[in-house]
Amino acid sequence: MTQEKSNATTAAGNSKSKSNSRRDFIITGSSLVAGGVTTGLVGGQLNLARAAHPYGQDEIKIGLVGCGGRGTGAAVQALNTTSGPVKIVAMGDVFADRLQSSYRTINSQHADKCDVPEERRFIGLDSYKQVLDSDADLVILATPPGFRPMHFEAAVEAGKHIFMEKPVAVDGPGVRRVLAANEIAKKKNLAVAVGLQRHHEVAYRETISRLKDGAIGDIVFARAYWNGGGVWVRPRQPQQTELEYQMRNWYYFNWLCGDHIVEQHIHNLDVINWLKDGFPVKAQAQGGREVRKGKDYGQIFDHHSVEYTYADGTILLSQCRHIKNCWNSVSEHAHGTKGSSNISGASIFNLAGEKTFQSNGKRGGHQEEHHDLFRDLRNGVIPNEAEYGAKSTMTSILGRMASYTGAEISWDAGINSELSLCDVDSLTSLKDDAPLSPSDSGDYFVPAPGNKADRAQVL
Repeated sequence: MTQEKSNATTAAGNSKSKSNSRRDFIITGSSLVAGGVTTGLVGGQLNLARAAHPYGQDEIKIGLVGCGGRGTGAAVQALNTTSGPVKIVAMGDVFADRLQSSYRTINSQHADKCDVPEERRFIGLDSYKQVLDSDADLVILATPPGFRPMHFEAAVEAGKHIFMEKPVAVDGPGVRRVLAANEIAKKKNLAVAVGLQRHHEVAYRETISRLKDGAIGDIVFARAYWNGGGVWVRPRQPQQTELEYQMRNWYYFNWLCGDHIVEQHIHNLDVINWLKDGFPVKAQAQGGREVRKGKDYGQIFDHHSVEYTYADGTILLSQCRHIKNCWNSVSEHAHGTKGSSNISGASIFNLAGEKTFQSNGKRGGHQEEHHDLFRDLRNGVIPNEAEYGAKSTMTSILGRMASYTGAEISWDAGINSELSLCDVDSLTSLKDDAPLSPSDSGDYFVPAPGNKADRAQVL
């Protein structure tokens, strides 16, 4: 535990040491805009922001940063769009095997739109910089979310349109970094899409619209769930450094993933924020490791139960669980003075339990979000989803903070926290020390709710 406290203190200190460079970026970006130049730096050259005019039938070039399953899927979905010509021109990942697997998958489905020769397939922790130096118009950011604030900030600085997967950060400083960079993105007229795809499903849109119009009266209570059996585990290999092991098994380390309440449950929490047109003011929670206790599961909890309170007093009861052979549900529900709604089921009921509305609208949000983004760009519309993406990410982080401590945590305390889980900017090689070190037994620090000594490492 002593080592972990040292890591947390070092990470926080390193985060502050980077504040000057981030401040310089923000000031420089603001000065350029104030001077009437909406530009980005690409390869050391100033070039006009690509959003200055509609793309129409111009070809849109894509760069991919993060070639895992989600990054590969997002690239394929971007290439599936039919509003005009598009191709992928650059790819980057820390791991060569992952990049090559991704390239093969993308090329097998879209050989005519895949223009990524060996010299534009970049490997290493700095591969994102090389992708951003390419002539891609839009970049897909799909690495583990601990890297998202750094990559987003760099993409904005490079003047690229951006699709970034959720969540967009793993801690309060990361959320603030995304929000600050997004102010520059808006001034540069850059599109920013976030992979909270329910916003792009007609069934969700129709249901949320009716609820906001009063279909069940005043919303007084909501429920949200991501209860399932869990995800993959990637065992340690003999040749791996500690940093490589954690990055390959990223789901189980908070500096990379944020815990499954952040990485997965954000989808459900975001729906309730959407319904409420706002974000919780506080949270209190319970959680722990009931089943997944071994060192192979890193440090994250296997269950969380959070009570969120919104400004108007509405309560959201949230559950997420990774335990097999239990009751499972991935859904969102709202209860009002005149009825209720299974939002995920796109249905509304009166107080007697009779269904009064059922949407048969289109689903498939993972694809639709790309159709919407590329169609908007061709029509000269510049969408920006970064703020609600960042604040729904913060909603998830707030729940983790409350669950890990057992304390009631306010929104202001959470988003203004100075604890950075990792200074990812300082990582240059897989031989670097990992931000989190195992004990002599191979176990990782796991906070105990109610233990005040642990709170400095999670708040």
